[in-house]
Amino acid sequence: MSLDSPSIQAIDGSGFRFAIIAARFNESLVDSLLHHACEALEAAGAPKPVVERTPGSNELPFAVSTLARSGEFDAIIAIGLVIAGATNHHNVIGDSCAIALHNIAAETEVAVINGITIVETREQAEQRAGTEINRGREFALAALEMAQFTKKWKTTKNQ
Repeated sequence: MSLDSPSIQAIDGSGFRFAIIAARFNESLVDSLLHHACEALEAAGAPKPVVERTPGSNELPFAVSTLARSGEFDAIIAIGLVIAGATNHHNVIGDSCAIALHNIAAETEVAVINGITIVETREQAEQRAGTEINRGREFALAALEMAQFTKKWKTTKNQ
């Protein structure tokens, strides 16, 4: 994973509804990502997001699907952190969750941000969930941008 960041778009989040589903596995690092995501949404004027927790990253797609189908949210952020161990399990979780989250977004027409970070070492995890670079903020900015994109095109389609 690159340590680069996308350019920032200034978006007024006041008219959007967000949910964040965060895994409890690797909880302290996930909590940092969650905290930074909530801060970024708040800074954009968005109402406080609905926050739900799952045991781990593997359970995120089911929770995201449940909330996406509720029709209550403009965008949903799935946040998890999977650190490689002695087996290939981290890649299985990362790949299967990414596919599931993409499918949920396409099927429900709700923007879903894949905030499941897959890393090889705890040091890499700490780099991405720290204060200098925190992917949680980037996940929130992506959710804002995709909510705006969806609103633009759904409004255009309904005219």
